[in-house]
Amino acid sequence: MSPLDSNHHPHHKPRFCTFVANMAEFFVFEIAESLLRKLASHLYEEASRAYDLYEDLQGIQDTLSIVKGVLLDAEDKKELKHGLSEWLRQIQRVCFDAEDVLDGFACRHQRKQIVKASRSTVMKVGYFFSSSNPLVFRFRMAHQIKDIRSRLDKVAADGNKFGLERIDIDQRLVHRRDMTYSHVDVLGVIGRENEREQIVKLLMQPLPDGDKSLSVIPIVGIGGLGKTTLAKLVFNDERMDELFQLKMWVCVSDDFDIRHIIIKIINAASASSPTITLGRLENIKHLDIEQLQANLRYMLSGQKFLLVLDDIWNDDRGKWMELRDLIKVGMVGSKVLVTTRSNSIASMMGTVPSYILEGLSPENCLSLFVKWAFKEGEENKYPNLVKIGKEIVKKCRGVPLAVKTLGSSLFSNFDLDRWEFVRDHEIWNLKQKKDDILPALKLSYDQMPSHLRHCFAFFSLYPKDFGFAGIQSSVLWMAHGLIQSPDGNQKIENITRQYIDELHSRSFLEDFEDFGYFYYFKVHDLVHDLALYVAKEDFLVVNSHTRNVPERVRHLSIVENDSLSPALFPKSRSARTILFPIDGMGVDSEALLDTWITRCKYLRYLDISDSSFERLPNSISNLEHLRGFDLSNNCKIKRPPHSICNLPNLQYLSVRGCMELEALPKGFGKLTSLRQLLLTTKQSVLSHNEIESLCNLQTLSFEYSDNLKFLFKGEQLTFLDVLLVQSCGSLDSLPFHILPNLEALLVIRCEMLNLSLNHESPIQRLRMKFLHLEHFPRQLALPQWIQGAADTLQTLFILNFPSLKMLPEWLTTMTHLKMLHIVNCPQLLYLPSNMQRLTALEDLIIDGCPELCRKCQSQSGEYWPLIAHIKRVSIGETNGKGKLLFRMQSRLRLRLRD
Repeated sequence: MSPLDSNHHPHHKPRFCTFVANMAEFFVFEIAESLLRKLASHLYEEASRAYDLYEDLQGIQDTLSIVKGVLLDAEDKKELKHGLSEWLRQIQRVCFDAEDVLDGFACRHQRKQIVKASRSTVMKVGYFFSSSNPLVFRFRMAHQIKDIRSRLDKVAADGNKFGLERIDIDQRLVHRRDMTYSHVDVLGVIGRENEREQIVKLLMQPLPDGDKSLSVIPIVGIGGLGKTTLAKLVFNDERMDELFQLKMWVCVSDDFDIRHIIIKIINAASASSPTITLGRLENIKHLDIEQLQANLRYMLSGQKFLLVLDDIWNDDRGKWMELRDLIKVGMVGSKVLVTTRSNSIASMMGTVPSYILEGLSPENCLSLFVKWAFKEGEENKYPNLVKIGKEIVKKCRGVPLAVKTLGSSLFSNFDLDRWEFVRDHEIWNLKQKKDDILPALKLSYDQMPSHLRHCFAFFSLYPKDFGFAGIQSSVLWMAHGLIQSPDGNQKIENITRQYIDELHSRSFLEDFEDFGYFYYFKVHDLVHDLALYVAKEDFLVVNSHTRNVPERVRHLSIVENDSLSPALFPKSRSARTILFPIDGMGVDSEALLDTWITRCKYLRYLDISDSSFERLPNSISNLEHLRGFDLSNNCKIKRPPHSICNLPNLQYLSVRGCMELEALPKGFGKLTSLRQLLLTTKQSVLSHNEIESLCNLQTLSFEYSDNLKFLFKGEQLTFLDVLLVQSCGSLDSLPFHILPNLEALLVIRCEMLNLSLNHESPIQRLRMKFLHLEHFPRQLALPQWIQGAADTLQTLFILNFPSLKMLPEWLTTMTHLKMLHIVNCPQLLYLPSNMQRLTALEDLIIDGCPELCRKCQSQSGEYWPLIAHIKRVSIGETNGKGKLLFRMQSRLRLRLRD
């Protein structure tokens, strides 16, 4: 998927580094639990008996069970007892090493079973003389496991001196509140009404006669104060739609790179006003700077625009002047709204005095705290807690983010001791900067359960303002075994969503866009700073200032690749993650790839997207621990090596955007652990037998596969949950008859596909919950097969159906439908007559349908009585309003492409 630091430059230390230098975070409890689950599994018992290692593994399990019982207490007391942090560090290292050894043990045992079941004499002989030879392997594994047992016993004995209490269950949970949508909720923002009016007044103020300069208005304030929220309130104010033809929102954050900012402005302009789009936006990143600036000037020329540049850290006046000169081609009266923490930057950029944003008043802070700590009206039952809350709020210094996170951490928790613990925690007394809000965030983090804290640390690997899709979280967490079903029956994807919802309910996530089955979010930049802080030691962001990668670093994120070479990794053998999170940046050095494959044999996740390898080494099969492999947007590769089929643990494979890919290697059906497969291929049809063998496959995506005529033929694929088909120009039908359990379907820009083609009679019953149909210019009516999902469909998106004239009456039989978005269907004139029957419908968007939008206007429209019962109704208008709604839909489409 497309779409670091801690300060305004990647190599700076975290802004809160003066808070407390010796603080270290560990995730030992979660790691120990994972190890114990493995040791207790049937696979390990069977393997250990086969290799006569049962007693040693049982000894590790017994010792680890004892140690695990005191780990939660140790994590809570690590700052109070001298030496406890180092003891936790030693336990963590032993656990990591044990996990590597045990995973290798399981991999070899799996391989042995495959060979045993094979009829190939060649395979059996090759296995005996390979490094997997049972005699050699037995000797080496016995030595490694005895070493792990000895180290663990010694460290466990050292822990006795700390007098730790046994706590077996992590109770740090919070009750999840209902999720919200990304569009800023005006009613949910407390205490910023006056500020919004003052900014709007500044934006509406005309320039003096004869003045043709570009007006720049800075909003200045400390982190977490709500500058971005205030800018959003202004940006989405209806008066701005009347004043400006074009509205663009660009988050700049740390990287003031002119090229990247131009691309962001072009994308924002295209989303805001579809009439000036430049075509296929996914190709913009391939344009050179001269082409980009020409396109930008063309798009802005003659337009009266509002441009928000959010979170500016650049103090290089030359760079700002360069950008300003490019955008000042707009109509007189265009305005730029800037948010920044720096007065000097505001002074450099602003053409009017800066608007200095102050903290919330004590009264507003308490109101915000109560809103996030209690259900509505619940605070009246607990006046003693409200009194303590007032004292907690004082320590937050008027900063809304601090108030929200602490309120969220106490949501529906009525334990007096817990509230007093937060109020009286010694963290408030530690030396800190004047405006530092880390204590509040760190307190909220400390109250998260162990598994959630470990997951949270992975956000540190991504740049600030990164737009996360749900699949990105699930893939990394899944690759490292962080997602576990308590009862063993829940799907990994569902548990991931629970984790995300819990982080969101604690106010650690923002800009949450919930489309039902799919969701997107960002991490506030101060929360990102916290992630960087807690992730230090094990996690490293590599940039041009990195001189070498320490030996014990386990998770690498590469954000600058100019100086990448094998010399940067002299001792790196512990890496479990190698990630290139920035769009368009990959690795082209075969020597470096060979270094990683040779040395980093415990890799769980390898991302070499946006690279340009013509071929990959067969030695890729040596990465037997690999769970996630991202090859997407590799512009040269024609075939992955056959050895990729020998990765027994691979759960995620992406070759999307590999436009030269001729075919997947024969035998890819052996990847039986695969859960998510994202493809771009020149094949006309995939082998059904191979797909049928992928018995754990949940998500399958075909994109930009113009030769694909059939998805697959054959027996039912009962295991598939999600199918995405995009830009497959030759595809002519969808095989619902072999996809009986499909829960989510996205079909986008498949010109030859006849949606109404359905060979099933009567209509087949479907289990679909999410349906996204986009860009079907010849489709006159919605296909009748949708009726088959009448009892399950929750989300329905209909976008870019220029010939669609009416919605069928059977649409009102969708009794579970919660979200209905209809965008850019200009000939659509009517709604079904029984819309009131859609009692579950909570979110209705109609935009780009001029006549229908007129009929659905609040109060005055003839269809208003049919839809007045719906909780959230957003209706576009023919004069260009409602562009935010189009932009929301555009974000979904663009993120699927990028």
